Amino acid sequence: MPVPRTNERSGTLIESHRGYDPRLWVFYGFVILLLGALASGLFYQQLLRTGIHLERETVQSQRRVVIPGPRGNLYDRDGRLLVGNRARFAVTLHLDELRTEFRHEFLRIRRNYREADDQNIPSAPELERIARISVVEGYLGRINRILGTQFQVNTETLERHYRQQRILPYLLLDDLQPAHYARLLEQLPVTSPLQLYTSSLRDYPHTSLAAHTLGYVAADDDVEVDETLPGSELRTFKMRGTVGRQGLEAALDPRLQGQSGGAIYRVNPAGYRLLPPLEQRRPVQGADVVTSLDLDLQLAAERTMTEMGLAGAAVALDVATGEVLVLASKPDYDLNSFTPRLTTAVNADIQARGAWMNRATQGLYPPGSTFKVLTSIAGLRSGHLHPDSSVECTGTYPVGGRVFVCNNHRDRGTITFPMALEKSCNTFFYDFGLKTGIDSLAAEARRFGLDRPTGIELPYEATRMFVPDPAWKLARRNESWFSGDTANVSIGQGDLALTPLQMACFIASFARNETLTHPTLLHDPDRPRQHSPATDLPLAGRAAMLAGMEAVTTTGTGRILQTDRFRVPGLRIAGKTGTAQKRTPAGTLNFAWFIGFAPIENPRIAIAIMMEGDTPGEDTGGGRYAAPVAGAIFKAWAAKTGRFTPPPPAAPSP
Repeated sequence: MPVPRTNERSGTLIESHRGYDPRLWVFYGFVILLLGALASGLFYQQLLRTGIHLERETVQSQRRVVIPGPRGNLYDRDGRLLVGNRARFAVTLHLDELRTEFRHEFLRIRRNYREADDQNIPSAPELERIARISVVEGYLGRINRILGTQFQVNTETLERHYRQQRILPYLLLDDLQPAHYARLLEQLPVTSPLQLYTSSLRDYPHTSLAAHTLGYVAADDDVEVDETLPGSELRTFKMRGTVGRQGLEAALDPRLQGQSGGAIYRVNPAGYRLLPPLEQRRPVQGADVVTSLDLDLQLAAERTMTEMGLAGAAVALDVATGEVLVLASKPDYDLNSFTPRLTTAVNADIQARGAWMNRATQGLYPPGSTFKVLTSIAGLRSGHLHPDSSVECTGTYPVGGRVFVCNNHRDRGTITFPMALEKSCNTFFYDFGLKTGIDSLAAEARRFGLDRPTGIELPYEATRMFVPDPAWKLARRNESWFSGDTANVSIGQGDLALTPLQMACFIASFARNETLTHPTLLHDPDRPRQHSPATDLPLAGRAAMLAGMEAVTTTGTGRILQTDRFRVPGLRIAGKTGTAQKRTPAGTLNFAWFIGFAPIENPRIAIAIMMEGDTPGEDTGGGRYAAPVAGAIFKAWAAKTGRFTPPPPAAPSP
């Protein structure tokens, strides 16, 4: 920097320069620091944070597509298919292959507006939307010409798909008929953006058979992604899957669900995929399940229930293991009507017919005279009832200030214990029910598990079953208990409310001479015999009960089992019919019951049937409406186990 100074001789000012300036060094130092900071930043970003930047670039430029695996199959105990999958044919359109066509159509539409000198030309986004719809309609038009159909584009669905799931193929037509699929397979070019897509739909080969037990599935847009599938950090798009909503489809959903597969694609800034995929893994079908149901017995039960023309439920159990052989509820519905989706019309029909409820596990009904089996057990164990006990029946029985009626109108006079079961004499059970007392009756019902759910694998089993006693009535109604209440309970009336499945478990337990049966819908050929506390019945008392219950099926209220249609020669059946009443605004309805097991000497199968009367005041007796369903099951079981050989079909008449 120049510094002025004076010449000593001339006295004039002259200019001189120093070799350096300290202020410049400050500036140089500052520049060096900035360059160092920049170099450090570049080093940090380019070398130390390379992995982070690569990860961000991957997240921004790659997408993961998840494809659900097919569901596992359901089989009956003999390996026959109950629920499977069928091919689902669809036509898809890959929008990422139509970008050029979208652009050309956009330009064409805009040019038409300008040439027409239209002042109301839409905005560019609106023109793009119109162009997309126009192009897609053109492709659908090709499909319609090939098939001779008139399908139309759902513009709302198309736009929603374009905005949210552009990387996925757009489902143009779903659930095509096989004939249409075959025709398109022949005529669509391999390189066309229109592609045939094959997936799986749930298939129920027996339509409505065991509908409430097997259950159904619904569409699921939130498919569970397998943890081992790569790309968890990427934005993920999921193809639509299914989820179990009722029955075993819901209860066993984690087992039936397949293992999801999928692919990872690179996408351009517009969100369109770039082929081929970077990674790909095929989905895997879910696990198969062998149920305990027996197709032959289930068919026999449901056919006979349909003949009865009433709503109801049928349950059959393997006495030894508790495996469910039959679990039926009527009215029901065609399970195939739920695929690919349940329509509003079908839903309304099911609702109108009262078909949604599984009456076997959710219906709560008074058990009627079938409860006399439990009253007998309580009386024998309490010491108030003996094998040789009897009463004089006059047709009425006074209790307190009321007169109770015996519905056995044929037999009067001395009624013995076995005869009381055979003829279902109310007077006998009024008498000994009152002697036994409500505390013993309620305690016995709880000992057999009638106060709680069975724990079967199905969802939504009823939980509000009632075994009334004085404490229950006081807590629920703030009322005292009367002797008339005990009389009602002793014949299965009053506030008792149980499910058909509970009654099936009860009679299966009694058949084993035990107190608890845990039902299961899963078959295991090596399943051990169930064991629970014994009934502790005196041998003579149990023998008297079995004698009376066998007489029910031969000469008593269930003698219909000895008709040609239901008789199984050599098969000894113990049973009990029942008819319960329920007051409704329209009048009193009857519920027909039958419980029983066979063979008496070595119980193998236990059955509970309940049929709902549909006409107020009509005599819907258990022997007339419920016993035939049990008879059909017994006969099918006997034929299957070799205890009965059905006669050959009659020769056609000449």
